[in-house]
Amino acid sequence: MFSDKLLATIGTSGPVLEKSLIQEVRKIFSTMMGMDHLLHLPLAVNPASNFTDCISALVGLAGDYNGLVGLHVSTHLAQRLAGQLLDTDSPTEDEVEDALGELANVLAGDFKRHLSPESLAIRLSTPSIVSGKQYAIHVSKKPEVMTLLFDSEEDWFMVALAVEQ
Repeated sequence: MFSDKLLATIGTSGPVLEKSLIQEVRKIFSTMMGMDHLLHLPLAVNPASNFTDCISALVGLAGDYNGLVGLHVSTHLAQRLAGQLLDTDSPTEDEVEDALGELANVLAGDFKRHLSPESLAIRLSTPSIVSGKQYAIHVSKKPEVMTLLFDSEEDWFMVALAVEQ
């Protein structure tokens, strides 16, 4: 969860920001993926933990706030999401990576407007993809992190917003 100092700078409270980000994730997955029944799981999770058989799509933030938006999904769910997005039963590895990168990019674009009323004050990087049987994600500094865990009826996935001012 974000500190009171950061939340005051953003001009919101933790519960209000969390609710807004949950609504953004649900809207994006409903619109882009046809997933209308995402269940938010209010559990504390560590986004820098080790991931097993997952794919992570990361989009960097730079400007008034620096950090990243991460979308972390199981390999199985990544295949399903890419297939749904591209209307195919067997997407290639490149298509899976592109689809997850696009989802993370859309999430980051929506999230950045919650950080700065002038969303032009925050720029986005191109998406980066990390995948493997087991990996960990570490950042050089200790940003403030808000994680959101969802159940898609088929598998869980996590969205993380890590920022520093």
